Amino acid sequence: MNEKPKAIFSWSGGKDSSYCLDQVLNDGQYEVCYLLTTLNHNFKRVSMHGVREGLLDVQAASIGLPLLKAWVKEGTNEEYERQMEAILLQAKSEGIEYVIFGDIFLEDLRAYRENNLAKVGMKAVFPLWKMDTAQLINSFIAKGFKTVTCCVNDAYLNESWVGIDIDKPFVERLPSQVDPCGENGEFHTFCYQGPIFKTAINFTIGEKIYKPLEIKIADDDVCTSAAQTKGFWFCDLLPVE
Repeated sequence: MNEKPKAIFSWSGGKDSSYCLDQVLNDGQYEVCYLLTTLNHNFKRVSMHGVREGLLDVQAASIGLPLLKAWVKEGTNEEYERQMEAILLQAKSEGIEYVIFGDIFLEDLRAYRENNLAKVGMKAVFPLWKMDTAQLINSFIAKGFKTVTCCVNDAYLNESWVGIDIDKPFVERLPSQVDPCGENGEFHTFCYQGPIFKTAINFTIGEKIYKPLEIKIADDDVCTSAAQTKGFWFCDLLPVE
């Protein structure tokens, strides 16, 4: 019997990652050996999403997969690529050949990922590629996933959109220029319940914080309207024991 190809799953902690991981585990085509997340070293939070490391750890434990962490301080592409290369080369030495991403339609981001993986002799997999995002978010909700917005881009959404659950009314209220899955970087989420989790992730909603735009690494969702973006609203999600 042939062994399944081994893979790392690029994990942001949000809805697209959660939906994609659920699909990959159900398909059974790959053996997912690790989750991999990029975090800011100074703040101990998930890059761009702003979610605390502690909540990320609880997510991984509930999923039941070991978590690899890529730490960045400077926030440059060069630093990110150095950190990722070291992790990926170690993974490759363990017989892992693939990295799975939940990207949907950003061509430049896909090319960036594929080019970086090619440098270390690994391949990218995109199970959600070119899926209709309206259908995807509705399927996500129908599967019983629950997720809360943890970051919104002020070019698209105001403070009132951060720290709330994504449900059918949320999707119906979205402005027409906002992708239903936030694939252009309009919003980011933290998934706390669903079929991939053994138990729901407990947390409370903390304060909302506004941060002016800074240079972002290409690891996360790309914002295609950076000229209009002045900053981001973050909602601090607090772990509950």
